[in-house]
Amino acid sequence: MILYEYPFHERIRTYLRLEHLFRRLGELVERESPTDHHYAITTIFEIMDVGARADLKTDVLKDLEKQKHVLNGYRGNPAISEAVLDEVTGQLESCFSALNSLPGKAGQSLTENDWLMSIRSRVGIPGGTCEFDLPAYYAWQHLQTGVRKQDLQRWITPLVPLAESIRVLLTLLRDSGAPQKVVAPAGQYQQTLPQGRTFQLLRLRIDPALGLIPEISGNRLIVSVRLMRHGEDDRLHASTDDSAFELTLCS
Repeated sequence: MILYEYPFHERIRTYLRLEHLFRRLGELVERESPTDHHYAITTIFEIMDVGARADLKTDVLKDLEKQKHVLNGYRGNPAISEAVLDEVTGQLESCFSALNSLPGKAGQSLTENDWLMSIRSRVGIPGGTCEFDLPAYYAWQHLQTGVRKQDLQRWITPLVPLAESIRVLLTLLRDSGAPQKVVAPAGQYQQTLPQGRTFQLLRLRIDPALGLIPEISGNRLIVSVRLMRHGEDDRLHASTDDSAFELTLCS
């Protein structure tokens, strides 16, 4: 099954983008090729760009504190395991402390690294990191794999508290939804959202064998899914088949 996720709020959109970048970074760092490590560095710069929003750190800290307050409200409930509750609230407290202890925005300490910033200034130029532009960076790419990995881990360390906080918050959000099987008649599906509930994320799972691509739109009142098919002309065409998929609304 292919999983698609659609955020209803800009804050969740930012969280998903950061999660995507952190996942990519984790994969690239573990590889050995200098080319992979080059793209690991460019991914660090992308994370810094996304994290440069002034209120991002504040939003994450508020969400961590809010989730901790919500979970503490379940204490004393016989249907809730106190051990699991303690474990999750402990994760939230740990994330809050680690993120709150970092100065400034995400990766701000890396901006003081002149060598990294010289690469960052050239990355946006097509071919701007050639050996004649950045000989020191070219030499670094010829270092042993272990040395490059150590450097990458050192540069990633200031970003780890943000990555872990995003991971915990999105895990809790995804776990809040209950999946339901639905059918899109003639490739079109709409669902009116219940009043009084605020949803933050839509998750859609669909069988890749169907060859369908969902175009999702939504707001606080309604969700709409239009199923498309990739044609031989490399364009998307609306499907007219009745097709089933799994839908989860997370609040």
